[in-house]
Amino acid sequence: MDIYYIDGNFVSGDDAVIPAGDLIVLRGYGVFDYLVTYNKRPFHLDAHARRLEKSAEQIGLPLAHSRADICAIVEETLHRNAHHVESSIRIVYTGGISEDGLTPEGNGKLMVMVTARPEMPAEWYQKGAKVITLELDRFLPGTKSTNYLSAVWAIGKARRQGAAEAIYIDRQQRLFEGTTSNFYCFDHNRLITPDVDVLPGITRNVILDLAKNEFDVELRPIEMAEVATMRDVFISSSNKEIVPVVQINDTVIGDGRPGAGTRRVMQLFREYTTAYGQGRI
Repeated sequence: MDIYYIDGNFVSGDDAVIPAGDLIVLRGYGVFDYLVTYNKRPFHLDAHARRLEKSAEQIGLPLAHSRADICAIVEETLHRNAHHVESSIRIVYTGGISEDGLTPEGNGKLMVMVTARPEMPAEWYQKGAKVITLELDRFLPGTKSTNYLSAVWAIGKARRQGAAEAIYIDRQQRLFEGTTSNFYCFDHNRLITPDVDVLPGITRNVILDLAKNEFDVELRPIEMAEVATMRDVFISSSNKEIVPVVQINDTVIGDGRPGAGTRRVMQLFREYTTAYGQGRI
């Protein structure tokens, strides 16, 4: 049985509840972050807690817990779920109860949910995956809020088309990021990824740091018109790690197989996470 932390208490997952009047229920108002473990060690926990703080600040949600408190609670919740080989960790801060059902009153609740880390389809990594693009206007794209209506709708559409992810584009036909992932492409030895109006992914930061020693790295908008000539593409996230992309909408990328640049980044990331799990980083 999984054990969750809910507002000061450790309870079984089946007994984890919050008030129906919480703004996270009524309005989708809250923030969250997500990370995984390697060899049971939470991956860059402090960076994820820092991003949670930033997200809360951006939507005007007061936090009653310090970053150190949040990290300590995550560690304790992990300790109480030692039965998992590897874990997924969701840190959620709710909007709290509001007298008018709209205005935050500074009484939000902290939740930490630890579950078994799921395995992604092996085919994604061996043969590559398809993604689709969707034109959507996003509100505060750099914030990890619990208002995920557009993302839930978009990923549902992607799955119905046999795609692993949906990539957002704007009215100027520029690609930004996926519903839960960052987007990258190679131009020969140059790794390109958008740098504005995207969530600052923790996995993304690690990838860019690893890549700078082997590739030229360029942070800039990516135009939809570039898709036709792309030969090496991937997406990244905490739960997916690095997924090669071999098709965008109806366009096959390169020769339809994971590109050499992507395979190298996958290797670098695998070496890094192995060392991280062993405490060598």
